[in-house]
Amino acid sequence: MNVLIVDDEQLAREEIARLLGQEKDIRIVGQCSNAIEGISAINQLKPEVVFLDIQMPRVSGLEMLGMLDPERMPRVVFLTAYDEYALQAFDQNAFDYLLKPVDPARLALTLKRLRHDRTPSPLLFDAAAPLKQIPCPGHHRVLLIKIDDIEYVTSKTAGVYVTTNQGAEHFTELTLRTLEEKTPFLRCHRQYLVNPDQIKELNFLEAGAVEIVTRNNHRIPVSRRLLGEFKEKLGL
Repeated sequence: MNVLIVDDEQLAREEIARLLGQEKDIRIVGQCSNAIEGISAINQLKPEVVFLDIQMPRVSGLEMLGMLDPERMPRVVFLTAYDEYALQAFDQNAFDYLLKPVDPARLALTLKRLRHDRTPSPLLFDAAAPLKQIPCPGHHRVLLIKIDDIEYVTSKTAGVYVTTNQGAEHFTELTLRTLEEKTPFLRCHRQYLVNPDQIKELNFLEAGAVEIVTRNNHRIPVSRRLLGEFKEKLGL
C-alpha cells in the first residue's frame, strides 16, 4: 500500500512515518510539509492513501482536497489535534481520522480498515465547491492568486499556467479540469480557459477562426468545436 504523508510539523511527520514503517505492507512514497507539495506529490506519485494534517498554513488540508482532480483522489486519513466530538462532522467525508499524538492502537484499527476496504474516499467536503484563489508555487514561497485577478489559464507541455491581469504568468499544480470545474473560467479551447470577466471582445477572423481579446490585449484562440457552447455561456 503506497502512502503519502502531508503535515507541516516535522516531528508529526517523523512519528507517523516511524509507526507506518513498522508495517511490512506499507510503502511511504513521500513526505510533504505543505499542501502545495502535497498536490504535486499526489499528481506525480499517485498514492493509494494520504495521511493529511487538517490545519496547515496558507492552504489547509481541507482546502487542498478541494484543489485535487476527483479522479486522482486517494483515500484520506486526517491527522488532527481536534477533539473527538468536533471530528464527528468529518465522519462522512473521510476514510478515517487520527487524533494527535497518534495512538498506535488506533492507527492499527485504521490500517486494518485500509487493508480490507479499497473503495475510494467519498467526495470530500463538496468537491464542486468553487475555489477562491489558486496556489502557485515559487522560489521559497507560494503565491495565492485571487480568481478575479486571473485573465486566462493555459496547459503547456511543462504544465498548467495562469496569466494574471498584470501580465504575469505563474505555474500551478492544479489541473485544467479542476480549474474548469471549480472556477468561473470558461473553456474556449482544448488548452485554454478564460475568465469571462476579463474578455474585452471576440474577433471573427478569416476562414471561420475566432479569438478572444482580453482586457489587457492578450489573444486567446477559440476552437470551432467549442465556439457554439462558448457563445451560449456568454449569452451571445
